[in-house]
Amino acid sequence: MADLDRYLEERRERYVEELKEFLRIPSISALPEHREDIERAAAWVADALRRAGVPKVEIFPLQGGEGHPVVYGEWVVDPAKPTYLIYGHYDVQPVDPIELWESPPFEPEERDGKLYARGATDDKGCLFEAIKGVEALRDLKGAPPVNVKFLLEGEEEIGSPNLGAFLEENRELLKCDVVLGADGSMLSPDQGCLTIASRGLAACQIDVYGPNQDLHSGSYGGAVANPLHVLAQIVASFHTPDGRVAVSGFYDRVRPLSEKERADLAAIPFDEEAWLREIGLEAAFGEPGYSTLERIGARPTLEVNGMWGGFQGKGTKTVLPSEAHAKITCRLVPDQDPDQILDLIEAHVKKHQVPGVRVEFQRFPGSARPYAMPADHPTLEVAARVLEELYGKPAPTVRMGGTVPVAELFSSILGTWFLYYSFGDPDTRLHAPNEFIRTGTIPRAVKGYYRLLEALGQEG
Repeated sequence: MADLDRYLEERRERYVEELKEFLRIPSISALPEHREDIERAAAWVADALRRAGVPKVEIFPLQGGEGHPVVYGEWVVDPAKPTYLIYGHYDVQPVDPIELWESPPFEPEERDGKLYARGATDDKGCLFEAIKGVEALRDLKGAPPVNVKFLLEGEEEIGSPNLGAFLEENRELLKCDVVLGADGSMLSPDQGCLTIASRGLAACQIDVYGPNQDLHSGSYGGAVANPLHVLAQIVASFHTPDGRVAVSGFYDRVRPLSEKERADLAAIPFDEEAWLREIGLEAAFGEPGYSTLERIGARPTLEVNGMWGGFQGKGTKTVLPSEAHAKITCRLVPDQDPDQILDLIEAHVKKHQVPGVRVEFQRFPGSARPYAMPADHPTLEVAARVLEELYGKPAPTVRMGGTVPVAELFSSILGTWFLYYSFGDPDTRLHAPNEFIRTGTIPRAVKGYYRLLEALGQEG
């Protein structure tokens, strides 16, 4: 271990300088004008894999060259040994609002032990650390003790529209025992964790149409249905007063949490009072019978994201609006199905039709199924030991409240489990101005990949 620590310390500054090179490439996947930058970033990643000693590296164009390329790497040391595939992405979010950045987003700048740039953590920094972990194994051991593959994409920030097809077409090439997701975060800079689940997503819009124009509320109010009133009634009907979703059948397919799963969630360090203070609230609220951590990671939700209609300017305007709208998203848990949930919501909405208005229901693309890795999977035990070694305290298993569709894609298409194993810090302003990475955490993350692959090799 002393050799590894010395090796990492000697390369501390070099890691930062190499990462700066990567961060200077504005690989924004959402903006067509950055297409050449996407290609440059893919080439940079491929070169980084080759420098790390990965013997087989290939760049795959997607969708006949219209999509953003996938960078694939493969180091097979022995076909009889287990194989671990490392997933990450080299594309980044747009930088707006640019005026809030304290330094240019693609001119990396160090300040107070932090390196500021778009993608510093999400996900260039995190995938860089994974590559360097394999490079360290090459330098100190000659090769990794297990087979390692890399799949690094350039479309994650736009929903990975072509990843599923790539997985389907390359099942044999991508065959592995477990996927290690180098995209995500630990609980805090001094608390490791193992994220084993992410919630699914279903999205829709309700549109209520009444008269063919806005009406004078004195001449027509009380005589015709008000679309805003109808919409408010529909929205109010989605939940019981105590916070349960009231849509018939909504919970029918929910897989109950086991006693161990509830105990694991209860063991997560969580200061609820501090959490509430941070968001300016005095009390939590939600489905009865569940803790706050269970509600935001292991239970399904139905949330109204926006409502609009009628007059919204300053002062008053005595109008009866002609239409009203609401956007809704549901976060889902195993074994809920997004399409079935939208069917249930649509049926619920139709029950609230009122004479004189037309209620329409729109489904949005981009639904995602929920994902959960078995809490007793042997890879988790090995990873937990490594994280306890790194952080000096036990690493709890956690469930992500948000949605990362790639985990379920890998699971359903390749038939393998996806473990989020990424060393980002949760406070690094992901997707926001002034994104950063703590430079002092880079060697620890490199060590985290080195030690995990080493330990997995010892397990056989």
